[in-house]
Amino acid sequence: MREILEAVESGDMSVSEAESELSGYATSEQGRFDAARERRRGVPEAILGDGKTPEEVRALAATAVETAGRALLTRVSDDQVAAVRAELADAHPDAVVRHRERANVLVAHAADFEPPNVDAAVGVVSAGTSDAVPAGEAVVVAEEMGADVTEVHDVGVASLVRILDQVERLRDLDVLVVAAGREGALPTIVAGLVDTPVIGLPVSNGYGHAGEGEAALSGMLQSCTVLSTVNVDAGFVAGAQAGLIARAIDAAASSE
Repeated sequence: MREILEAVESGDMSVSEAESELSGYATSEQGRFDAARERRRGVPEAILGDGKTPEEVRALAATAVETAGRALLTRVSDDQVAAVRAELADAHPDAVVRHRERANVLVAHAADFEPPNVDAAVGVVSAGTSDAVPAGEAVVVAEEMGADVTEVHDVGVASLVRILDQVERLRDLDVLVVAAGREGALPTIVAGLVDTPVIGLPVSNGYGHAGEGEAALSGMLQSCTVLSTVNVDAGFVAGAQAGLIARAIDAAASSE
């Protein structure tokens, strides 16, 4: 503790950095950022854009970069992205910012941030272009957890040949996230073709009876092949779960 206090006194450490080291979180008017979540849980803290103002998001992003070396923002609007870019350009001009527009995800790394590296491969598979938003969220989260991510798109069950010609490629991967809307059949089919753990990601792109992802969720929960299922549009959760499995695979391989 004394070293931290001396660093604050000398100006080498900010109050927010010191608080995060001592308590695990940093407090601001916008809330408390869980800077220790990745050390504690293996999953980086994410800032959800939904329901927040651009000012709140930009302040939380700056706190994240300052205390954790990284900001991961999901479901961000264009106004929020612009606000974060402006804030980081001023407070952390050397930060590297990456925006996956279709998925509404933004990531910022401090100049000295060292990303994790996991020797395991995650596949993110989507049935169609309409599934790109939650699937893209899963991609970014798994990448931020250090996994090597392969994307396979537009292999929906309306034409089974599209997924059948990717089976060998999928079998080479360690864990799969499979996103689908409508009746949600793709994860069930994939799980019957590979010996890889499959995480079903239902997407809210269906309409009519049991639309907005309800049929997709029900279908995945009722799957007769073995798979795990997250909530509708829960790309962050699916990507984080895949990342945790990838970490476990890497740890097991390293211990041998």
